[in-house]
Amino acid sequence: HPATRAAMNAGVGKSRPAHILPIGLSVLGGGHLGGEEVCDAMIFLRHNIANDPAQVASELSQEKRADNGDWHIAPGFGSRFGSLDPHPQQTAKLLGQQEGAGRFLAWGENFATEIAAACMGWLSPGVVAAVLCELDFHPRAGAGLFQLICAPGILAHGLELANKPITAMPFLDEDHYDITPNARKD
Repeated sequence: HPATRAAMNAGVGKSRPAHILPIGLSVLGGGHLGGEEVCDAMIFLRHNIANDPAQVASELSQEKRADNGDWHIAPGFGSRFGSLDPHPQQTAKLLGQQEGAGRFLAWGENFATEIAAACMGWLSPGVVAAVLCELDFHPRAGAGLFQLICAPGILAHGLELANKPITAMPFLDEDHYDITPNARKD
């Protein structure tokens, strides 16, 4: 996640340890897989909870889709790098099987099933949004709660690289680093 990368950059960049978490959280508050998307996903779920997930998916799939990369058919649902992100799918399925699971997780799971053929499904902000809706939080609380939930991991990644050289960053090796031919300048 870009927030994790920001915290890692802050750590390896010798930022004060007290600044690593705020740097990561400022990125995590954004609209792409961040807190703003959690708020928007909560609004989307609340607005559509009474609607048929198949009908909502059908209506939204009429919109023009990006050719590559991430595409969000709706806040909290879409693709990562042109495919399904397996982690949120697994998390949503596990949460949906719990005793306290309710209609928002069920609706989201049905919606994710409807869009799966297009290589889309749950995104992490969508899973968090469904859980927060189940707990009856207002959408305005979504961003801050998402940041709170993710804070320990972001801080851990940043502190892991504090006091290490920049070579400790997980860069791709030459064999896996690909630059498109039209971007190369020989």
